[in-house]
Amino acid sequence: MAGEHRPTDLLAGLDPEQLAAVRAPRGPVCVLAGAGTGKTRTIVSRIAALVRAGHVTAGQVLAVTFTTRAAGEMRTRLQAMDVHGAQARTFHAAALRQLRYFWPRVVGDAPWELLDGKLRLVGQAAHRAGAGTEREALRDLASEIEWAKASLIGPEDYPAAAARARRDPPAAPELVAKVYAGYEALKNNARVLDFDDLLLHTAAALEEHSAVAEEFRDRYRCFVVDEYQDVTPLQQRVLDAWLGERDDLTVVGDANQTIYSFAGASPRPLLDFTRRFPEATVVRLERDYRSTPEVVSLANRVIGAARDRPAGSRLRLIGQRPPGPNPRFAEYDDEPAEAAAVAARIRELVDGGVALSEIAVLFRVNAQSEVYEQALTELDIPYLVRGGERFFARQEVRQAMAAIRTAAGSDPQGELPALVRALLVPLGLTEEPPPGGRQRERWESLLALVELAEELVATEPGADLRRYAAELEHRAQSQHPPTVEGVTLASLHAAKGLEWDAVFLVGLVEGTMPIQHADGDDAAIEEERRLLYVGVTRARVHLSLTWALARAEGGKRYRRRSRFLYGVIPDNDPVSRPPASRQREQRVVERPRFCRVCGDQLHGVMPTKLGRCSDCPADLDEGLLDRLREWRMERSKALRVPAYVIFTDATLLAIAEQRPADRAALVAISGIGASKLDRFGSEVLSLVTGAN
Repeated sequence: MAGEHRPTDLLAGLDPEQLAAVRAPRGPVCVLAGAGTGKTRTIVSRIAALVRAGHVTAGQVLAVTFTTRAAGEMRTRLQAMDVHGAQARTFHAAALRQLRYFWPRVVGDAPWELLDGKLRLVGQAAHRAGAGTEREALRDLASEIEWAKASLIGPEDYPAAAARARRDPPAAPELVAKVYAGYEALKNNARVLDFDDLLLHTAAALEEHSAVAEEFRDRYRCFVVDEYQDVTPLQQRVLDAWLGERDDLTVVGDANQTIYSFAGASPRPLLDFTRRFPEATVVRLERDYRSTPEVVSLANRVIGAARDRPAGSRLRLIGQRPPGPNPRFAEYDDEPAEAAAVAARIRELVDGGVALSEIAVLFRVNAQSEVYEQALTELDIPYLVRGGERFFARQEVRQAMAAIRTAAGSDPQGELPALVRALLVPLGLTEEPPPGGRQRERWESLLALVELAEELVATEPGADLRRYAAELEHRAQSQHPPTVEGVTLASLHAAKGLEWDAVFLVGLVEGTMPIQHADGDDAAIEEERRLLYVGVTRARVHLSLTWALARAEGGKRYRRRSRFLYGVIPDNDPVSRPPASRQREQRVVERPRFCRVCGDQLHGVMPTKLGRCSDCPADLDEGLLDRLREWRMERSKALRVPAYVIFTDATLLAIAEQRPADRAALVAISGIGASKLDRFGSEVLSLVTGAN
């Protein structure tokens, strides 16, 4: 029959360990699956095999995972295997579906609405409790309430539980508990549910109503849980309610990738699976089909140094791909230099044929993205920011720019960095950084604005607040919205479950990786190590690990590279030797550029691109600039890409000022590389010639 699959079709291409998981008898099965070992294919093949063998019908299968993307991929693969009717959902989506069905029988009245977001009610509760109501403070309070509910901790037990868990609460524990209790009361009075309530009410419906439990367990007979190392106590409670006394459960996970403990996740259910089910089949997947042996070797060295790893969780990946380039390690004087080097290497990869969408820059906190946004923009490399707002779209940055514009109108006197810092103190720029959370990210963004002021003064000693406000506006306008066809900028947490051909792990210094507030807590440090391991295993072929000794350009080089890199960098790598000898051997001095008007040496990105000092005459051909903009718009429409992918506004401005007469003069303009020259050079030169 058309569409019919033989058993050999289902099992074709599976390795011996994957086959063992697929063929395991119905009952408890634990698949310990390392990164890149084909766990999704193994899961869906096992479901299909159980259905084909008649052990269960497709409609009796419920597979749950942690992201909508992963659930969608599972459904697509099941349908490709002619398995229709099996449910593949996130925990919350499955609970919502069940709760809507059983609500009339369990509660009896109209279903309660689902909250779009909890900040409004948290804000009301915080106000009544006397807690801070700034948006960042409310976000941190909401996150702490989510942790408590995911951990099955009520308001009255929160202070003691937070102390046991060594939490770093956003306010005094008793005050957090008061806000938590007030939030729950407001929510119940309004007859609304948050996402955690979906799980709590689903578990309660099954635990307290035997008829509901019996109907549900008759409907679903076989359960599969992906990413089991990330399950929270609340999710485990729901799973237990689903199962009842049955054991037809397959779990898949990797304790080495537990990175969400801060949100209540725990690998304990995975590690204790064989204690709960002594007869369980355990299969280990260690053949890595994602990454080259060189990347796999580095990943094994990173996680091999971890402490207190239970013996059963020690997966050691075995690379299955052909050999590739060795991972690169590099140290830089400061973050702008690090970002510029990363952007230059990305340009090399793109020119060599690597797709933009197959490249990622991964960092520990979202505040680190700004310097990479700038560096990529200067090289005309499009990018998208995943899991965080773009720098100039962040609320604190918008607030800061508004305050700076207002103050600039009164023309205050004083040193620019000091003026900027004073303006940002009311917005949250304290002398010492907050311990963590969104408030720390806000602080990092504000500090970056002060450092931009310091950079401006270094290049333009007479710059005042009005000039600084104009510089900020220019930077904001020149950075265009992200497009999916671009380099991914993401935090390490946001990168979980994704992969790219080329990955850059940046900012690998003490205080950032591991994060400063993890110091002194062995469990937190080990989670930071696992986070780096997750980052390494995102790379298929090209992997680069970098760090900078200073934050600001020309700043004091006081930083140390991450402790996780010691014993990981090969002995023959130049950065493994003492800093002094490295500097003597490797320091490369970039050839200075000089102003084409006055002859002085140029400093800063825009003067270098334009080829002149900022206060020298521009000699702009406005007619040519208009023609260039019209041409760029036509080309962007024809190629179906954003206009800045062709050339940025700054590059068009440089062309209209310098009016290059040949290819050599055109490629000499910063931001025009070989690929842009080959693609657009003749058209641009024709426009220049026609304008002259």
